[in-house]
Amino acid sequence: MTTDGSKLSPQAQAFLKALANPTRQRIMFQFEPGDELTVGDIAERLQLAPSATSSHLTTLRDAGIVTSRRDWKNVYYRPNPQGFLQSLDDLRDYLLTCCPPSTEQ
Repeated sequence: MTTDGSKLSPQAQAFLKALANPTRQRIMFQFEPGDELTVGDIAERLQLAPSATSSHLTTLRDAGIVTSRRDWKNVYYRPNPQGFLQSLDDLRDYLLTCCPPSTEQ
């Protein structure tokens, strides 16, 4: 939630930055409901370098859009609905504060 109504929360800023990139948008569409994917899974599907894929996933994780868990040598990623819904709520609050809808018909 924004603190004073005039600034977008850091989480919402990170959310917008993360999803502004077309490659990160493509990454998000690789997940099916309940899926967990590794960097290698995503890199192979999208024909990306594993290092670039890892960097994109880190940005998505830092924005709260995905979560990760480590199992031995693999890191598994999955969408984080709570994280992106919170960012959407923050963005909505911000937009309604700065640019309220007109009541004119």
